[in-house]
Amino acid sequence: MIAIGKHHRLQILRKTSVGLYLGNEQGDEVLLPNKYCPAEYEIDDFLNVFIYRDNEQRLIATTLEPLIYLNQFACLKVKALTKFGAFMDWGLEKDLLVPKREQTQDMEVGKWYIVYLYVDDLTDRLVASARIGIHLKNDELDVEVGEKVELIAFASTDLGIKVIVNHEYEGLMFHDKDFKNTQYGDAFFGYVANIRADKKIDISYRPQGYENMDIVAQELLQTIEEEGGFLDLHDKSHPDLIRERLGMSKKLFKKAIGSLYKEKLITLEENGVRIC
Repeated sequence: MIAIGKHHRLQILRKTSVGLYLGNEQGDEVLLPNKYCPAEYEIDDFLNVFIYRDNEQRLIATTLEPLIYLNQFACLKVKALTKFGAFMDWGLEKDLLVPKREQTQDMEVGKWYIVYLYVDDLTDRLVASARIGIHLKNDELDVEVGEKVELIAFASTDLGIKVIVNHEYEGLMFHDKDFKNTQYGDAFFGYVANIRADKKIDISYRPQGYENMDIVAQELLQTIEEEGGFLDLHDKSHPDLIRERLGMSKKLFKKAIGSLYKEKLITLEENGVRIC
């Protein structure tokens, strides 16, 4: 079955005036319009394509890369508003609809919102929902402490930043933990720091423990290189300035500096650190 909202590796079956017909081993076929066809190809070649429905609700293939996939989240921009809902840019020719019933607030043109992509049961069309909470379930977790996970920041609380974990679960990055400044919609990687008895997930930007200091030290070394070989921060710098500039605590910064100094990769100066 050629399912919408996903990538498929399909074989070129034949050429027509409107494009190439692609198929799978089950005998399913879909059209790849001329505008998406590669410049060079042979019949029986395989192509990786994304499947969705065009404006006439026909199954269609494209070689364009969408900004969101089925059963996943992404932060997208609203292009237009109609009586049916908001239409978002998701990288394809046909814009993505967020029905009014799937909005938690009235969306505005030009603004960005985190949405979830799913197939509407009644119309068999791909639509999006801004109701994040109903699509996050922590009942059965398939992550472990220490595991590297995909994250999307979606809300700020007094305790920290709420994040979507692996497009399935809700997690929290505490304000008192080390993590880089994050904004609504930011997508990045982090690590599972703890799974509580109530199945709430604590997230850290970095792996836990001093044994991972080499990762932090390498990050700091890269930052110094990007600053032209000199970083105007030192052990007397204010903790808030260090956290704002580097996304780490002063304690972690001093440990990383010590590690790089022992490896003779940096020298310590009165007003900062310099690469050797």
